Amino acid sequence: MTKLTGQQIADAGLVGWVNLGDGLRTRIGTVDFAAGLALVDAIGAAAERAGHHPDLDLRWSHVDVHVVSHDAGGTTERDVALARTISALAADAGAVPDGSALSRVDLALDTPDHTVVLPFWRALLAMSDRPGVDDEVHDLDGVNPSVWFQPSGSAEPRQRWHLDVWVDPSQVQPRIDAALAAGGRVADAEEAPSFWVLADPDGNRSCLVTWQDRDPDLPEA
Repeated sequence: MTKLTGQQIADAGLVGWVNLGDGLRTRIGTVDFAAGLALVDAIGAAAERAGHHPDLDLRWSHVDVHVVSHDAGGTTERDVALARTISALAADAGAVPDGSALSRVDLALDTPDHTVVLPFWRALLAMSDRPGVDDEVHDLDGVNPSVWFQPSGSAEPRQRWHLDVWVDPSQVQPRIDAALAAGGRVADAEEAPSFWVLADPDGNRSCLVTWQDRDPDLPEA
């Protein structure tokens, strides 16, 4: 199936779902563990009928859902259809999907030459290369954050690690406001709305990242 662009996903109008660069995600609040388990059972039955299976994380107070078409390398109409089905199942259970509080964290390491250090981190973390990407390693099971390697000069001062925090576009300004109130600053907004660079009071930088203005032909992170 054809991979959808970020704008096509947004235009689908999925209420309560967010695109964090790796498929569709939502959180469905439940009254207790038993209610969550019943919802997981219902989603599982629907997924079997559709022949398309989401990742589900069952907790006492909620169920997190992640839908993506791995064979297409991103989000497709099949994922949108399954998300709509899951939303209907949640409504039948008296629950409402809400992904506004969700984010996804990737780790980035500044390095003059990623080919030198990448093999070490791949081995240490027991991760794998991403097809078509030569500067990143990831967890095949999708449990741990991906690690990618950002080019830097060999002599320049550099921050060894920084976080890439993927959020829904609606959450960017609230996150920035909270960071500023906590003593941080916006260090660079030149690439917005793709990402904003924020710095803490010591100058350590991290990025708020969204799906906006991204090449749809690149593999999703």
